[in-house]
Amino acid sequence: MAAFADPSIAGIVAAIGGEDSVRLIPHLDLGVIAANPKVFLGFSDTTSIHLACLAAGVTSFYGPSIMAGFAENGGMHRYTADGVRRALFSAAPIGPVPRNTEGTTAERTEWGDPGIQSRRRVLQPARAPRLLQGSGTATGHLIGGCAEVLEMLKGTAWWPPLAAWDGAILFLETSEDVPSPSFVRYWLRNYAAQGILQRLNGLLLARPDTGGDPDYAGRLEAAVVALDEAGRRDLPVLSGLDFGHTAPMLTLPYGVAASIDCAAASLTIHEAGVL
Repeated sequence: MAAFADPSIAGIVAAIGGEDSVRLIPHLDLGVIAANPKVFLGFSDTTSIHLACLAAGVTSFYGPSIMAGFAENGGMHRYTADGVRRALFSAAPIGPVPRNTEGTTAERTEWGDPGIQSRRRVLQPARAPRLLQGSGTATGHLIGGCAEVLEMLKGTAWWPPLAAWDGAILFLETSEDVPSPSFVRYWLRNYAAQGILQRLNGLLLARPDTGGDPDYAGRLEAAVVALDEAGRRDLPVLSGLDFGHTAPMLTLPYGVAASIDCAAASLTIHEAGVL
């Protein structure tokens, strides 16, 4: 709250994620955030604070944290740095999200070992995003985050009201906890029970952060099954995007208009994230 209220501070970057930012609900003053709009950047557990910013009417940014992104051994990934620049350092529309040609990595390295700070993690070829279902072009405002953290927020004061989901594009990613396909199905059934799935214009699913994840295909299938149960076989779903628990990662602005081009299996962000 001190950082939001201080006019000398232009932006706030989360140090890392975690699993307890939902405990901040009694301590954040949304009026202070609304009166002092500024950049807030982070992912994973900071999904909670992003929804607080959304409730306050302030655009925040789902992107790298200090430890997972900026402090990458050997320097930031080019794709990550480009995403930050496009979202935070230009008042022009962010535009088409470029394909990741740099590669991806799920290699784990020890942050506390100074001897490897200059050694870059080994990158594997990146696969292109894949359309799971849908046709045409779907346009809507972006809302989402880490699926596990969103579960902690359902029913709280920061959970967006139903009207906020009208025409939205929901973006979802999962953490290193690697939830089972069953949990993905249960969670999406809850979105359907709330009436949210019926209001969406599109769905974005991130690729997993773990190499050779045996449950990834199952989670995608579980999502399609849950949508079918809810009568949303028409909903455009783009999977395999680089955001959240991925290396490298995109920066996605909350509440900003974007569109899924089903024919090209691509995402375009039509507005600027900053003024």
